[in-house]
Amino acid sequence: MSIYPSTALPFSQACENNKQPILEVLQKELQSSTHVLEVGSGTGQHSVYFAPRLAHLTWQTSDVLAQYATINAWHTAYSAPNLYKPLTFDLAVDPLPISPASNQPYDAVFTANTLHIISWSLVTKLFELVGYVLPANGKLIVYGPFNENGHYSSAGNQQFDISLRQRDPKSGIRHLEDIIALAKTHHLRLSNKYAMPANNQLLVFQKF
Repeated sequence: MSIYPSTALPFSQACENNKQPILEVLQKELQSSTHVLEVGSGTGQHSVYFAPRLAHLTWQTSDVLAQYATINAWHTAYSAPNLYKPLTFDLAVDPLPISPASNQPYDAVFTANTLHIISWSLVTKLFELVGYVLPANGKLIVYGPFNENGHYSSAGNQQFDISLRQRDPKSGIRHLEDIIALAKTHHLRLSNKYAMPANNQLLVFQKF
């Protein structure tokens, strides 16, 4: 039960809107996973919703230090025994964290709405780190908007991309084909692709 209402917490409407569709895929794709690392936990809203509904695994949050207070506030309000406080993870300087629950590498990594925010060099580093650390058959699950066949998936995504690049020329919606090619260079193959609300996709890569 919540200690105080969610409206008192830093709030992302996007997380609220997409949490159930994402969960339905995670319940299918993470049936055999035991330790999941969430990269870029943001407000922490996803973690407090997913963890108690995936009780067979541990859910480890991570983000840059500036997000700790927000994530911990959500964890205090909506605690779960399999939900772990955030680890410091800055793609620019840090290696992929090791699970404090098992002292072993994670067998799944989840990240939502990050690839279009960070630079391409950091996207490349993320796939490199995950591809190196994941065990055979481990999964990387990525949520967000993607272009396909050289086209935007909607006029709204086109406008979103323009706004992203105006704010930071290194950011922007990525091309699905580029992501798949990058994944292959790090021993990750696309095993499933799910259409999601608001012209987003959820991509599942598996280590081979």
